[in-house]
Amino acid sequence: LKRKLQTPHGNPPVKRKRKLSISTFRKGATEADRREEGCSSQKAVPKKQLSDNQNESQKKRPFVKTSSLFKNNPNIPEIQRKEVQQVQENVFTTDSFSQLDLHPHLISTVNTVLNICSMTSVQKQTIPVLLQGRDALVRSQTGSGKTLAYGIPLVQSLQGMESKIQRSDGPYALVLVPTRELALQSFDIIQKLLKPFTWIVPGVLMGGEKRKSEKARLRKGINILISTPGRLVDHIKSTECIHFRRTQWLIIDEADRILDLGFDKDVAVILNALNAARETRQNVLLSATLTEGVTRLADISLNDPVSISIADETQKVPEPTSQTDREASSSSNCMEQENFAVPDTLQQYVMVVPSKLRLVTLAAFILQKCKFEKRHKMIIFFSSCEQVEFYHELLVKVLSGGSESEQPGRSSLSSVSLEFLRLHGDMEQEERTEVFQKFLKSKTGILLCTDVAARGLDLPQVTWSVQYNAPASPAEYIHRIGRTARIGCRGNSLLVLAPSEAEYVSLLASHKINVSELKMEKVLACLMKDDRFRLHRPGSKKSCRKNPQEVRERATVLQTKFENHVHSSEETVRWAKKALQSFLCAYTTYPRNLKHIFHIKSLHLGHVAKSFGLRDAPQNLTALPTAGSKKKTKPRPKRSELLKKPHGKHRLAEVLRSEYSSGMDTAGAKVKKK
Repeated sequence: LKRKLQTPHGNPPVKRKRKLSISTFRKGATEADRREEGCSSQKAVPKKQLSDNQNESQKKRPFVKTSSLFKNNPNIPEIQRKEVQQVQENVFTTDSFSQLDLHPHLISTVNTVLNICSMTSVQKQTIPVLLQGRDALVRSQTGSGKTLAYGIPLVQSLQGMESKIQRSDGPYALVLVPTRELALQSFDIIQKLLKPFTWIVPGVLMGGEKRKSEKARLRKGINILISTPGRLVDHIKSTECIHFRRTQWLIIDEADRILDLGFDKDVAVILNALNAARETRQNVLLSATLTEGVTRLADISLNDPVSISIADETQKVPEPTSQTDREASSSSNCMEQENFAVPDTLQQYVMVVPSKLRLVTLAAFILQKCKFEKRHKMIIFFSSCEQVEFYHELLVKVLSGGSESEQPGRSSLSSVSLEFLRLHGDMEQEERTEVFQKFLKSKTGILLCTDVAARGLDLPQVTWSVQYNAPASPAEYIHRIGRTARIGCRGNSLLVLAPSEAEYVSLLASHKINVSELKMEKVLACLMKDDRFRLHRPGSKKSCRKNPQEVRERATVLQTKFENHVHSSEETVRWAKKALQSFLCAYTTYPRNLKHIFHIKSLHLGHVAKSFGLRDAPQNLTALPTAGSKKKTKPRPKRSELLKKPHGKHRLAEVLRSEYSSGMDTAGAKVKKK
């Protein structure tokens, strides 16, 4: 009643209206509110119509079961690339082998069997020095013919010895190489050089082969022994018939890689064994890069060496002067000052790709080069064995599997089959040798590998060297790209980087390495040529023009194919997680001076998981088994079982055996008891 009386005064009704409006908004009772609701419902009608239209259009589109690849990606930075003048080496010379004082049969073998007429620069400078009997430290770019640079003078000196070499004499020369594949390759070249000199017997020792057969060969006699350090140390310790009484040559090929792989202790054991048997010999160290470890090894093994450095602008390697000078030059300074020689026939590219798009971009690049352009032979480097295994299976199943069966006779492109091979250190030796020989002889193909194939291997007709995971140093980069553009041939290399890793280009430029940028969009555009990745809309026509939206749709379809295969079984999901874990482990091992470029915290785990065909970031990665934990461990026996002793006859038999057996057996029994 009071409120009704107060209505003509003005102020209270305003308050009353406000209170009513709040209460009615909550409960919805007055006519004014109903009018407002009516207006809002009239305005909402076109929104409903829009949503209906969207639903209809979505029904027409095929359902793509992946999140968008092109959203929430980091911006691709512009690469600040300085134009630097690369260090060039003149690979070929006009001089022929006939100008050297060599055996005529050796010259004809080089000309006819190896089909080589003129010397390379490293051969021209190295062969005369080694023929004089001097020690040498040889540094030259990859693919410049260093194997023949030491092989020719070695064969010349051994065939010209006064007392003819007998097989039973044992090794006259020892050649150390870092990998099994390089051992096989070096053995093949030496064997060809020895064709006219059948009384000199070469041989190879390497891990993975049967020790028994190697011991039999050593017993018969090997005059030029090519070996990996680990297996040679194994034979020095366990094989009685091996000796170095007549060893006159020690050649360490790819010396920096031998040290990188942790063979420095093995090399020390080998040097001690050689020095104990014979003090004087000729020593040669060869490498494409010079590290502090190599200079230390040169100090230990070389005696007054001749330093041979082929590149015009590369600084000459100083001859060993005083120990204090050696200690003063630290490894970081050595890294900063060294400029690497790159073949002028090699075109280098870099491509910055967000983590989410790495897999589809790699697949598109393989399709572009090996399927559409054809006649390309490619090597792709990964940072771990698990990645090689996983990507090999994934690319075989999705890219080369089912193309003919899905669309028979649709286009001439579908008939082109892609051949994928894999090579890594965890494979059995027989399989490694088979893959190596197969890729060596083939004219096309894609080899997925770790750094086991990055050193010294001469793989002919390789046109592209792709580094899917960035190398840990510029020196490693040089060796990887050295698998192509060998001895005057043309070649290309591609380095794939994430946006956070773009600064690596500046690091390469500081070592006088020039790289050109290749755009990711240009690579993805080649998916327009393959109809397997087209979204089939009703009434849509085939378009040949590069529509950016359609390119993105096709990339998404390709990613869906990868993800569908990965998620087709629990086993493939487990393999993908295992490969992802090995990638992350490898990523944490970059050296400290590169941590500002390659840091684990700069990676987005969900985005990286996409590049392994996983739809989401996995949770418990640490619980997955790694490569080193394949062997099944026996369950530990309980303490009560350990304390139990055999009783009765069994106990008596054990006592009798221990009393009447030899001392060696009793020692073994004691160890077992413990």
